Amino acid sequence: MSQIKKLAGQTLIYGLSNMLGRFLNYLLVPLHTAVLGTFFYGKLTYIYSSTAIVLVLLTYGLETGFFRFASKKDEDYKKVLGTSLYSILSTTSLFVILSFVFKDSWQGYFEVAQSKIVIYFIFIIALDVLNAIPFAKLRIEERPVKFMLVKLIGIGVNIALNLFYLILCPKLQQAGGTGFLATIYNPKYVLDYVLIANLVSSAITFLILLPEIIKVNPVFDFTLLKRLLNYSFPILLIGLAGNLNDNIDKLLMPDLLTDSNPVEQLGIYGANFKLSILMVLFIQMFRYAAEPFFFKNAGNKDSKKLYADVMNYFIVFGLIIFLGVIFYIDILKYFIAAEFREGLNVVPILLVAKLLFGIVFSLSIWYKVTDKTKYGIIVAVSGALVCIVLNIILLPRVGYIGSAWASLISYSVMLVVSYCLSIKHYLIPYNFKKIIFYFILALGLFLLQKQIKIENTVLYLCINTIILLGFISVAYILERKSLKNK
Repeated sequence: MSQIKKLAGQTLIYGLSNMLGRFLNYLLVPLHTAVLGTFFYGKLTYIYSSTAIVLVLLTYGLETGFFRFASKKDEDYKKVLGTSLYSILSTTSLFVILSFVFKDSWQGYFEVAQSKIVIYFIFIIALDVLNAIPFAKLRIEERPVKFMLVKLIGIGVNIALNLFYLILCPKLQQAGGTGFLATIYNPKYVLDYVLIANLVSSAITFLILLPEIIKVNPVFDFTLLKRLLNYSFPILLIGLAGNLNDNIDKLLMPDLLTDSNPVEQLGIYGANFKLSILMVLFIQMFRYAAEPFFFKNAGNKDSKKLYADVMNYFIVFGLIIFLGVIFYIDILKYFIAAEFREGLNVVPILLVAKLLFGIVFSLSIWYKVTDKTKYGIIVAVSGALVCIVLNIILLPRVGYIGSAWASLISYSVMLVVSYCLSIKHYLIPYNFKKIIFYFILALGLFLLQKQIKIENTVLYLCINTIILLGFISVAYILERKSLKNK
């Protein structure tokens, strides 16, 4: 099996777990938007955006460091695994202790009346951080099926509990039931139920992964820890900057939006952000498979050509997803409640921004395989600064659509900076003529589709399907010879 086909196969398996799981979670969006409303959905978006940033801080790039050192033939795998695990366990325990000491500060930050919200937040983060290295272990050992099963079990629990709390319990209550299940539900605590479901899901995932670690008998090595941290610290800064790029808009909106209900506007933006889920899923499943793949093939003589081919195929599939979501937005919009649909105009911008993020990730291989992660800091920080500044400028003036444009521009800056730095240190022969052609073709078809005004929905969607198939056909014709050689 060729390397490209192997990557495609693993991407498919990781993708099945990630895409199916995320899609099932995505099916909760109609429920959450209908039950929570714009205000509480805005609160949930704010909490999860904060969670994403804290998760990056608490994993501090050690996942990538684990991949790098575990793939080296001269390293003791048990020591790499054990050192990574014990380090994460120590820092996570410290986070939990300090968070309880300063619980009131967290409560003020989230502006919630109940401290229970903070407790759920703390333990969701702690468990997700502790799950990071066990999941990385499954990936480096190329066990995608086990990875998929564990992910799906956790997601299944989360979905089941959401349905239990937000549908079953209220229905029993409305039917006049007096039993325990009927009295559990209180509409004032609807946000609590969503977080409790997440917490239980993370806890069960942790329990399933625990035997994976115990049976290995991992070993801690302080000297190795220093080397791991030295490699991973730049990854931490890169990840932090990247997450700020992805979440700073949601954290700034309550303070910078001039609307009388900024949290509700955040809820609308957050719900429409979910409509870019297919692009996010594609990028996520690619990342799961690509990072170990890139490291394992770093020593091959034709690795640069391999990386260039991967980029080409990634962009083609990304543009297919972009066009697909836009062409079928009249169907996809029903996944969010009607009061959220005023924000649909941000979806095309966010889709392109996410695709650029995926390209930036693929470009990042040059500084990871050369152990020059310090340059990744320059790339990530440049994007984060652009994103923060543009959000500060645009949010008060044009509202949440300004955040979408800020995200797109910041990823564009990161892309340019990363490639310019790679020219000197690790030049990969990307086929820019073909890449630019694909982007121009996709943009042209997007603009063409915008000119079509047909009231008959079925006919309109059929025409959109023909246009999409046209793009796929052109890409297949151009890539057919190359694919036969892979």
